[in-house]
Amino acid sequence: MITAITIGLFSATLFVLLIVTVFLGYHLGRQQRRPGASAQDDNDNDGVGHVSGSIFTLIGLLLGFTLSSAATGFQQRQVLIAHEANAIGTAYLRLDLLSKSAQAPLRSVFREYLQARLDTYKAPVGSPAAHTAYLRSLKLQAALWQQGTDAALATNNTAILTLTASALNATFDITTTRLVAARTHPPLVIYLLLFGVALIAALLAGYGMASSPRISWLQTILFAAALAVTLFAIMDMEYPRLGFIRVDLADRVLVESLQGMRH
Repeated sequence: MITAITIGLFSATLFVLLIVTVFLGYHLGRQQRRPGASAQDDNDNDGVGHVSGSIFTLIGLLLGFTLSSAATGFQQRQVLIAHEANAIGTAYLRLDLLSKSAQAPLRSVFREYLQARLDTYKAPVGSPAAHTAYLRSLKLQAALWQQGTDAALATNNTAILTLTASALNATFDITTTRLVAARTHPPLVIYLLLFGVALIAALLAGYGMASSPRISWLQTILFAAALAVTLFAIMDMEYPRLGFIRVDLADRVLVESLQGMRH
């Protein structure tokens, strides 16, 4: 199970390994330099330069692709929260079409349902509490559908039945859409590929510093930090209920809907 600690450890491990790999690349380059070779001789090695350029281009494309995908997914999750709030609000208002005696119990179940949805999101991802709240919301869905359609049928009005059933159906469908969106992430191989290519780039970066008598630790640390922080931000956006980049503020719409139902 992915947690905030897992994401932090992954990024910290990458940061340390990048520094170590740059150091190894530097010493490998120093060992392979010809005795008496000048800096100009080292710069003439176009082969290494072409390979380094290709690797850095590749890692730039990979980072750009995964960052764009994470940002799009983050925005989509916020939009889906708004869609769910709209669907619940519409279905709740359409209860006015039913008989007065049927409205009160249905509104009570609706409030319980929305609370169960909020409990599902507030609990840690993949935790027993989240699973319990989700199962409770499914039971309340069944109760809402049964009681809502029965009350609509009792009106003997086809239009009311259609409006009520369609609103309830939209409310329930969005939960499946949100569940799929929450579980949709780049394959693990993408992160492993980023990890591997980053280490290769670090090795070549260190190798390219071999013409200098001393390794540039400032450049090394900045290089490692840039890659590690970027990867951390990508993973943080992919799991927006774990780290610093969160969709909790968007949930405020659902909280306000629940508060409105209680007044």
